[in-house]
Amino acid sequence: MNGRASGLVDVLDRVLDKGLVVAGDIKISLAEVELLTIRIRLIVCSIDKAEQIGLDWWRHDAHLSPGRDRLAVENQALRKQIRSLERRVAALAAKPNSRGRRPE
Repeated sequence: MNGRASGLVDVLDRVLDKGLVVAGDIKISLAEVELLTIRIRLIVCSIDKAEQIGLDWWRHDAHLSPGRDRLAVENQALRKQIRSLERRVAALAAKPNSRGRRPE
């Protein structure tokens, strides 16, 4: 059993190092009319290998990057605060001062 486990580890190590691509199409037709096509593309490799071939979509996916949701909420709160401050500055700029003149 130990030989099998080490063999499996070797195979997995090789697949992750070199990469494995599985591609296929599923087409569903009725009376020679194509109703649905599903294209399946699967790449199995290590993160290092994925970065070597230019794949890094997980870095930009909020569901896969811990903390990105928190940053998005914080960013939205800051944008709201900036809009509020801009409205206050505009209101102060439009309001005449005590001498009857608008500030410059």
